[in-house]
Amino acid sequence: MLIRLDDMFLSLLKPINFEAVTSDILFILILVEIFRLLIIYLQEQRISIGAAVEVSLVSALREVILQGVLEIPLNRLFGACAFLVVLGGLLFLRVWMFQRFDAIKQTKDEGLPDNQHSQLLRPSGIEQYPF
Repeated sequence: MLIRLDDMFLSLLKPINFEAVTSDILFILILVEIFRLLIIYLQEQRISIGAAVEVSLVSALREVILQGVLEIPLNRLFGACAFLVVLGGLLFLRVWMFQRFDAIKQTKDEGLPDNQHSQLLRPSGIEQYPF
């Protein structure tokens, strides 16, 4: 990552090649997201679906931006659009499922005695990242 930052800085000293600078910036963003996903995995021993979908979105959009929308073959552009719709659906499904499970948990918590209810309110490490 440091090598890529060095190359990007040196490319800014020359006449600006916007395609190369954009490519480097998006690549660094992808690396940062992957490191964030790795940190979540090492701390929680699970994969964050939201972070993985965000990395996939940025990677797919990077390819479209670098090649240009007008220069991409039509079938490849439709494939990228379908991929982005599926990833957006995964993000929506993740939020919907979290709200649904939260509503179910609240209905179960209403019937518990006070000592058990206070034990359930303490968030564990896994509950910080719902999915």
